[in-house]
Amino acid sequence: MQKVSTSLILAGTVALAGAAEAREYRVGFIAPKSGGAAQLGEALERGARLYIKLHQKDLGEHTVKLIVRDSKRPGGPFAKAAAQELIAREKVDILGGVVFSPNAMSIAPLATAGKVPFVVMNAGTSWITKLSPNIVRVSFTMWQAGFIMGEHAARALGCKTAISGYTNYPPGKDSAAAFKRGFEGSGGKVIDSIPMGGPRNAPDFTPFFQRVKDKRPNCFFVFVPGGNHAAAASKTYVALNMKAANIKFIGPGDLTHDLQLQSIGPAIAGTTIAVHYHADLRNNANDAYKKAFAVEYGAKAVPDFVSIGGYDGMAAVFAVIKAAKGGNITAEGALKTLKGWTHDSPRGKIMIDPTTRDIVQNIYIANVVNDNGILRHQTIKTIPGVKDKCKELGIGRCGK
Repeated sequence: MQKVSTSLILAGTVALAGAAEAREYRVGFIAPKSGGAAQLGEALERGARLYIKLHQKDLGEHTVKLIVRDSKRPGGPFAKAAAQELIAREKVDILGGVVFSPNAMSIAPLATAGKVPFVVMNAGTSWITKLSPNIVRVSFTMWQAGFIMGEHAARALGCKTAISGYTNYPPGKDSAAAFKRGFEGSGGKVIDSIPMGGPRNAPDFTPFFQRVKDKRPNCFFVFVPGGNHAAAASKTYVALNMKAANIKFIGPGDLTHDLQLQSIGPAIAGTTIAVHYHADLRNNANDAYKKAFAVEYGAKAVPDFVSIGGYDGMAAVFAVIKAAKGGNITAEGALKTLKGWTHDSPRGKIMIDPTTRDIVQNIYIANVVNDNGILRHQTIKTIPGVKDKCKELGIGRCGK
């Protein structure tokens, strides 16, 4: 009988033990999969799944299972029920996703009670991270773009007067307040602020925009959710020929959302936005991201700031999983990993502020330009390392 060496037996035992330690980590992912916001949910999930596919090897023998639930609409009840099921029945290790702020707000107390880390990948109301110690946000805050756009409008665009129009829910109120603070702090005056319907369905923007046209401000700052709202708002600006009235059209990146930009038409060229990501950013990481996105989803698929939230959100999730080293994920351990976490994203370098658990990132001022019949975002200014101004200033619920 052939003898088997002790070293080979031990090596085999170690290999079997290693294989036995391979673990599937379960990530609960909540996003709109039906209704008017389904396009945004698809974008968020596409970014998340692309990161998983490209970086699965980084986890060694461990794997990730994305368990997706439909938040249906911007209101909180469906998202809350989805989170309850993911925590109690599916026993997820981490919660993630979420397009709309009211969804994140409804989930926050469950993340606290269930002691589950919650990675917010899109929702932008500034004080969301104040609602649970287990929340980390990798997307943006409305104050980052709104405040900077206010300063830019007064200092660079020469606007002395402005009107803000906003979708009437927390992110819209945040965005209008941020713009006013930045604009008036730089010498401008906001002469009117107009709530323009809710986030569930895009309203007829004509009466709101006509009110603005009649008052003839130098700038019209608009926040509406990306997707159908953005397309409807921009088309209304064009239809009322507000550019001819010398009213500059400005806002955060939702206003000329990459997913809708080509459908608006060339007359929207000249619009100025402040945003943390647009598809035309020029850097090596974004070039690689766009190439991989096209390979995975088709040449006509458009990456946008929602998809980049899903992509970078999964980068944060992977950081937590790697730190766990095959063990259990706890909220305490996840937060220890993510506070101060940095990542080289297609949007530029990002960091999680260790004090606020919120995103620190570049904000880009960009103009919409007509490039031989193709509308693009052309970056004209980069503001690096932008924190959430609402928390820095301790305004309202941001300061509590």
